[in-house]
Amino acid sequence: MDGTAPILLVCHDADDGTWQFLDGGTLSMADAMLVALSEVVARDPSVCDLADLPLGWQAVRRDVESPWEREPSA
Repeated sequence: MDGTAPILLVCHDADDGTWQFLDGGTLSMADAMLVALSEVVARDPSVCDLADLPLGWQAVRRDVESPWEREPSA
């Protein structure tokens, strides 16, 4: 959320319905933060295209110019 890395992975968790907006790199719980969806959309409006992503699915892209590709979460 500090703007240093783009959002390249979005997960819609099956167990609790939460959303994760990630850069695709290795993260730890120390990096986790709770933010308003409006903050995520302000940073990257393309995540609105994923509003209908089913529970237990994720969307990935190679870079911000690439389209989102949807797939079941592993």
